[in-house]
Amino acid sequence: MTNNDFIGLVISYVYATGLLVIGEALRRLFGVKPDLTRKIIHIGAGMWVFGVLLLFNRWEIGIIPFATFIGLNYLFYRYRIIGAMDTEDSSPGTVYFAISVTLLFGLLWRPNSPLDNAPIAVAGIMAMTWGDALAALIGRRFGEHKYQVGNSIRSWEGSAVMFVASTAVILLVLLLLPGSSLCPLAKSLSLGHAILTAIATATFATLVEAVSPHGTDNLSVPLVAAGVIWIVMQV
Repeated sequence: MTNNDFIGLVISYVYATGLLVIGEALRRLFGVKPDLTRKIIHIGAGMWVFGVLLLFNRWEIGIIPFATFIGLNYLFYRYRIIGAMDTEDSSPGTVYFAISVTLLFGLLWRPNSPLDNAPIAVAGIMAMTWGDALAALIGRRFGEHKYQVGNSIRSWEGSAVMFVASTAVILLVLLLLPGSSLCPLAKSLSLGHAILTAIATATFATLVEAVSPHGTDNLSVPLVAAGVIWIVMQV
């Protein structure tokens, strides 16, 4: 492990700790509800994938922070240590999210190879990071038209937000990340191809989110979204 790797790990853990501190401070000092602080932490954690791409040039080291939080998030969930993230009725979604990020980056991120598929991993993660978070926030506030699939209860308003937000973030990732300083060797897509890929992926991500119960969407949405993008790009 190089000095740069060590510095990257330290920065990653400081960032993660800062997110938890901010979330807990918002809850305790300003009375922000856990539903909102949980989503703030959720979005902040998801966005750190760009920090990982910036700080590390070896995937084996870069996945360590998220892999570590598989265990830490389970402890936080099991013992309800961080009130801003886990309440009595919370799901183990934070654990699933750490698993999905670790799997996707471990399988697809190869920063020193022309086979680098990091944009696929990032696009799948962004569908979860922004699509699910905004769908949950807006669905709870404005979701008047409910529907149920199995044990999952969603609103049409929330699902619409999930589709629109997922399409937007996937499109931005597929257009801007390949060939950038963060993913210089990744394959670029044309505008038309990127738009079609984003729409198709967001459709599947929205369907999967709608049927995934009790936090499992944090695992199913990123994996399915990344899988759809990979398949479309092969075609």
